[in-house]
Amino acid sequence: MNTHRLLLSPAAAFATAQNITAELNASGIKRAAIRNIARNLSFKSIHHDDMPQIWKILKQAPGRTTDFSYAGLLMWVDFFRYEYAILNDTLFIKGLVEDDLDKPAFSLPIGSMPLEDSVEILKEYCRLHNIPLEFSAIPEEMTEQFLELGAKKIAPLDDWSDYLYSANSLATLSGKKYGKKRNHVNQFLAAYPDWDFQPLTPINIELAEIFMDLIDAEGDSTPMAIAERALNRKMLNLLKEGDEVMTGGILTDGHGRILGFTIGDIKGDTLFVHIEKSLRDVAGGFEMLNKTFAAYIKEQHPEVEYINREDDAGDPGLRKAKESYHPIQLLKKYNIIF
Repeated sequence: MNTHRLLLSPAAAFATAQNITAELNASGIKRAAIRNIARNLSFKSIHHDDMPQIWKILKQAPGRTTDFSYAGLLMWVDFFRYEYAILNDTLFIKGLVEDDLDKPAFSLPIGSMPLEDSVEILKEYCRLHNIPLEFSAIPEEMTEQFLELGAKKIAPLDDWSDYLYSANSLATLSGKKYGKKRNHVNQFLAAYPDWDFQPLTPINIELAEIFMDLIDAEGDSTPMAIAERALNRKMLNLLKEGDEVMTGGILTDGHGRILGFTIGDIKGDTLFVHIEKSLRDVAGGFEMLNKTFAAYIKEQHPEVEYINREDDAGDPGLRKAKESYHPIQLLKKYNIIF
């Protein structure tokens, strides 16, 4: 039996060796560059003054989860101890695991750098600082890429999924499934026929701040509830100082009584609602505020097709309320461990 062997010519063998050497050299240069970048990666606290440069990159984030919205980051910066670094037009955010505040974690890197390179940089950073590499609140559509990069564990954040709605549905409440919501709105209209809705501006922010005193008085006294109300005041103060990214509205009875207010921001085709406050004795107050704000945004920003009303934090009552508006999707998130 004849055996045929494929042999490279001397010239071809030399060329192949050169290619292999070039690839090895390029790989070595890349590893050295990553180590150098990791050594120089320095995170600093996020302040309102930092948001213009952060927002420029943050709005490039894929998906519609609230973690990559303007106020979604700014509002919770102290709670999750967010810090940031920008390198090669890529935003790195370090904070805490969303369901375990004793552990450090990173957000999805966003920007020009390929995810593979960003992950390698953070691997080296964690090695240098002797901390485990974990990512938190990673959108579901990104998990496969992390698996391909060697992630060892992907754990769902069951209580942190965002509720996504049709903006047109919330603005109109049309259809049989919204019958109860329309009834609540009609109750409000009957009680407050002279109602008024105005955009939140530095001029009328003080009305919302005064209204927060009433919210504090009837609100829960749990640490989380107290912290959340303090964050509401923080956002109001930033609007009063002239923040141009956040938007909101204030609902009154038309005679000077404040009935509620709301604050959100827009990224691409999505409105993110971060704050919605009304009093318990205002029948239909939340439903009216929700509907009117959605309609206002649709009028001012026709490009908005979706509304993200954030997660329910595992609270059964809040979950029931969010489900009653018939979300079109639950935006799932995951912790990813290397």
